[in-house]
Amino acid sequence: MVSSVVEKRLGALPVAAEFLRRLDVAGTVDRLCPGRDIAHLTHGQVIETLVANRLTAPAPLWRVEDWAREWAVEEVFGVEPELLNDDRLGRALDAIAPHLTELTDSIGARAIGEFGIDVSTCHWDMTSMSLHGAYPAEDQDEDYPRIKHGHPKDRRYDLKQIQTGLAVTGDGGIPLLSRVIDGGAAEISQITGTMKPLRARAGPKEFLLVADSKLVSYRNVTALIKAGCDFIAPAPAPASAVDDAVYAALDLDAATIVDYAPARDENTPAERRETYRVLEDTHVLSGPRKRDAQVEVRRILVHSTGNAKGQQRARDKRLAKARDELDKLQRGAGGRYYNTAEKIAARIGVIAKTRRVSGCLHTGRCTYGRHRRGQRPAVRHGPPSRPC
Repeated sequence: MVSSVVEKRLGALPVAAEFLRRLDVAGTVDRLCPGRDIAHLTHGQVIETLVANRLTAPAPLWRVEDWAREWAVEEVFGVEPELLNDDRLGRALDAIAPHLTELTDSIGARAIGEFGIDVSTCHWDMTSMSLHGAYPAEDQDEDYPRIKHGHPKDRRYDLKQIQTGLAVTGDGGIPLLSRVIDGGAAEISQITGTMKPLRARAGPKEFLLVADSKLVSYRNVTALIKAGCDFIAPAPAPASAVDDAVYAALDLDAATIVDYAPARDENTPAERRETYRVLEDTHVLSGPRKRDAQVEVRRILVHSTGNAKGQQRARDKRLAKARDELDKLQRGAGGRYYNTAEKIAARIGVIAKTRRVSGCLHTGRCTYGRHRRGQRPAVRHGPPSRPC
């Protein structure tokens, strides 16, 4: 006869436990962060259970023992719920804090061997976590990343933040490298520091760092060249944007047509697909100081017929809107708001800037002077002064 029935949630706990054991998370933690012999639980057991908690029931990290009672934690992990109180979790987290880099690197390396992960392609990115509270500088430990104001991804400039970076494999998005970074650190300054451990993971294989435009700075480029690391990244804008004169001087007939078709054109007949042409030249980067040596890097310029057509359509729309506003200005010239040549010229400048046609639109001389009674001043706008 059954006197009582206890129901507990099982969910994905068995799956999480199997992966945690194959990765030897508890064993790695205990080797790097040994606890007291008299403790009921090792730090590794606590962290292993806490990881399962984050995977199955992510919520504010408080009263985890209640979660353990409702879920089959004792049956799967052999951990009594009462032992997972806030004080015990805090001691375990404090113990692993000085060893986070070694822990993540060791477990990532084990994942490569245990599951045969292909690490020839890795993806690295950073994000920020905004925090509520004062976090005065004098109360923060200098041995750890500091909570500071910075450039938050969520645009909460009123809050301080901490940043984190994560490198994952192209094969399955498996985390391999994790870093916690000062809230005030510039994202661009973290690239070279991350490149070294990632390159070590690549081993004897050729290493190519593919990054976004934040990579291209004098400091990063010189460090990568000195380390003998190949890299590729788009040119940043607007500080290092390619000058319009460079594009104007290009000879498309001399460019090499590349055998590439975007996914959207896979089912499009060959004669209707976009065409891509490439040219190669060099670009010179100057350092922030006059005595800094200039650095010369390869630059690849890509021309896309589809992109060119899209830009032309967008440019035609901007010019059409600017033309309508200039016609409206011409009809209103001499009235209450535009009764001087200076006001008319100022308005023309605003239209050109707002519609982003300053480089494409050439306005003729603005005439506003003596005129017959009932005749309005004229605003004349001519064709573009140069092709665009």
